[in-house]
Amino acid sequence: MATPSDSTGRWGLRTDLLRHGDDGDSSRVGYVELFFDLVFVFAVTQLSHSLIAHPDGTTLAHTLILGWAVWFLWIDTTWVTNWLDPDRVPVRVMLLVLMLLGLLMSSAIPEAFDGKAMLFAAPFVAIQVGRSVFTALAMGRHWPENAVNFVRISMWLATSGVLWLVGATVDAEQRIWWWGAAALLDLAAPRAMFWVPGLGPSRAATWSVRGHHMAERVSLFVIISLGESIIVAGAAFAELEIDPTSVTAFLAAFASTVLMWLLYFDRSERTGSHYLSSRRDPGMVAQTAYTYIPYLLVMGIVLTAVGDELVLQHPHGHEGATDGWTAGLVCGAAAVYLVGNALFRRATGGPWSWPHLTGAALAVALVALRGGVTPLTLSWLTNGVLALVFAADVLAARRRSGRDAARSSET
Repeated sequence: MATPSDSTGRWGLRTDLLRHGDDGDSSRVGYVELFFDLVFVFAVTQLSHSLIAHPDGTTLAHTLILGWAVWFLWIDTTWVTNWLDPDRVPVRVMLLVLMLLGLLMSSAIPEAFDGKAMLFAAPFVAIQVGRSVFTALAMGRHWPENAVNFVRISMWLATSGVLWLVGATVDAEQRIWWWGAAALLDLAAPRAMFWVPGLGPSRAATWSVRGHHMAERVSLFVIISLGESIIVAGAAFAELEIDPTSVTAFLAAFASTVLMWLLYFDRSERTGSHYLSSRRDPGMVAQTAYTYIPYLLVMGIVLTAVGDELVLQHPHGHEGATDGWTAGLVCGAAAVYLVGNALFRRATGGPWSWPHLTGAALAVALVALRGGVTPLTLSWLTNGVLALVFAADVLAARRRSGRDAARSSET
C-alpha cells in the first residue's frame, strides 16, 4: 500500500497525526470511532421514523435527501480516520466535537423540512467544512499532496454548504430544490476529483486507502442500519396483541433482516474487503464500492424497516389487498438492496450477479400482485425472493469452485 510522502510542507500542524504502518494494529478501528457511530444509530432511527409517521412521496423524497446527507457525513469522516490516527488526542477531540454537532443535526431530522431546517443545516455544514479544514491542516507538513486534496475538498464542501444554508432559510417547497441541488453537488464532487480552478483535480494515486479499515467501517454502518430494522420490528410488535397474525408478521420482519444480513455479510463483504486491500490503486475502488454504493444498501434497509412497520400495523391491508404505498415500499426496498449488492460485487472485481439483478426485477414485479394479496403475504413473497437469490448465489459459487478445482486437477 502507498505511504504518505516524506516531504515536508511549510504550513499545517507540527504534530504528526497520521496513521503509520500497514494493516494490523495500524488499521484497527478505534473505540472512539465506534463511539462516534452511536450518533448515527440515532440518525438512522430518525430517518425511518419520519417516514413511518408521514407515509407519502414527499416525505420519501425528504428521507432520500437527508439520508444522503447523513451517509455522506459519516463516510467522509471514515475517509479522514482512514488516514488520521484516532488514538491521537487532537483527532479524538475532533471526533467528539463532530459527535456533538451530529447529535444536534440528527435531532432535527423529523422537522428538517419544517421548523428545524437551520438546526439540521448549520451543524451539517460545520461538520463537513470543519473536518475537512482540520484534516488539511493535520496533513500540511506531513503529507502535503493529500493536504492539497483536502483544500480542494474544503472548497467543494463550502460551496455546497452555501446551498444547504440558503435552503434552510426558504420555505419547505423551495427547500427541497436547494437541498436536492446541494446533495447532487456533494454527490458529484468525488467523481469530479474535486477539481478546482488553479489547483486542478485530485489524483486517485494519492488516496492510499487502508482497505481493511475502510471495509470494516462500512460494514459497521450496515450493521447499524440492520439494527434499526430490529428496533422498529421489536417496538412495533411490543405494542400489538399476541396472536398468530402478529407473530407471523413479526417473523416476516425478522426474516427480512436476516436475509439482508446474509446477502451482504455471508456473500459479499469478505470478498470485497480482500479485493480492496489487495489493490495497488485502491482509491477509485474505495470511492465507488465503499462511498457511493453502500448508500443503496443503507436506504434499502431503512425502507425495509418502514415497510415492516406498516405490515405489522396492517397485516391484512384493506379488504385483503395491499395499498400501493405499502407494496411499493416492501418490494422496492428489496429491489434497491439487491441492486446495491449487485453493484458492490461488480465494483469489487466480480462479474455481474444475475441472481441479484433477476431478484430485483422479480421483487418489483411483485407489486402487480398487490390487489389480490395482503401486506403480510406480500412481505413473505418478497422474503422468498431474497431467499431464492441467496440460494442461487450459493449454488453459483459452488459451481465456480468445482470448475476451478477441476481445472487445477487437470494441470
